[in-house]
Amino acid sequence: MKKPYYLFNPGRMSRRDNTLKFTAVDELGNEQKPRYLPIEGIEALYIFGSIDTNSALFNFLGKQQVPVHFFDYYEHYTGSFQPKEYLLAGKMQVEQTRAYLSSKRRMHIAQRLVSGASYNMLKNLRYYNARGRSLEQLIEQIEKLRQLIPEAEDVPSLMGIEGNCRQTYYQAFEHIITHFEMNGRHKQPPSNEVNAAISFGNMMCYALALDMIYHTQLNPTISFLHEPGTRRFSLALDIAEIFKPILVDRTLFRLFNQRELQEKHFEQQANGCFLKDKGRKVFIMAFEERLKQTIQHRSLGRKVSYKRLMLLECHKLAKYFLRMEEAYQPFKIWW
Repeated sequence: MKKPYYLFNPGRMSRRDNTLKFTAVDELGNEQKPRYLPIEGIEALYIFGSIDTNSALFNFLGKQQVPVHFFDYYEHYTGSFQPKEYLLAGKMQVEQTRAYLSSKRRMHIAQRLVSGASYNMLKNLRYYNARGRSLEQLIEQIEKLRQLIPEAEDVPSLMGIEGNCRQTYYQAFEHIITHFEMNGRHKQPPSNEVNAAISFGNMMCYALALDMIYHTQLNPTISFLHEPGTRRFSLALDIAEIFKPILVDRTLFRLFNQRELQEKHFEQQANGCFLKDKGRKVFIMAFEERLKQTIQHRSLGRKVSYKRLMLLECHKLAKYFLRMEEAYQPFKIWW
C-alpha cells in the first residue's frame, strides 16, 4: 500500500534501480547511512530540508506518478512537482471553465463552499460547548453570519462572510486549547505556538487537497471561491476550506490539550514562531492517523477514510461540472 514520505533532513537523493536512495547529511555535513525507498510504495514526497538531486530523478518520479511538495525553513509551502496530468481530460477542462465563467454557477459553488466550511466550524464549537467550554455566544454569531450566505451578491462578499466566520471561530480557540494562548490569528509570520501550528496544519491540508485533485480530471488552477491567480493551485484552497476544521483543527486541539505538542517543539525567532522538526513530526504523525480513520458513509453505505472523503469531494465537483448532478453539496460533518 502506498503512503506519503516526509523528509526533514538535508541530503542527497538519487535513483537506484527501482528505489530512491536518500543520504541524509547532519549539521556538520557528514553523510549518514543511506535510506532506500521502494518507488512502488511512495504516494507522495514532502520535502522540508535542502535536497540535492538531478533531472533524471524527476523524470523517474514523473513516470511513476509521484508528486513532490516543497516547503522552506519557515514552513511555507513553496511549490510542487506534479507529474504530467495523467487523468486530465479536455471535456472536463472545458466544463470546469464554463462553470467558472457562469456567474450563477460560480456563485452556487462558492456559496456551498462557504456553507460547508462554516458548518464544520460550528460542529467543532458545538462539540466543545457540550463539554463545558461555554461557546454559546460565538456559536450564535457564526449562525447569524451563515444566514447572510444566500444573500451575498458576489464572490468578494462571500469571502468577507467566510472571513468573519473564521475570525469568530478562532476566538473559540482561547477556550478550547489549554496550556497555550492564541491571542488572535496571525499568519505572516505566526506570532506564537498556536498560530504556528495552525499555519503548518493548513499548509498540509492544502497540499493534501492538491494531491486529491491530481487523482481526478479537475484542473487545480480553476477555482470558485478563491480567485484564480498565477502560479497557484487555487482550487486546492477552495477544497481545503471545508476540511481544515475536520482534519487540522481537531488534530491540533488533541495535540495541545493532551500535551503532545509542548513549548520544546517550537522556536521563537525575530520574524515569528515556528515548529521545530520534532514538532512537525508530532503533527504529521497525528495528521496521518486522522486521515486513516474511517467513518460510515451515509450515501455509500460503507466505511470511508477521512482522506477518501476529500477525494470524494473532488468527484462531487466533477459531477457538477459535467451536469451529472444538479447541485453541488459540500461535505458536512453529521456526527
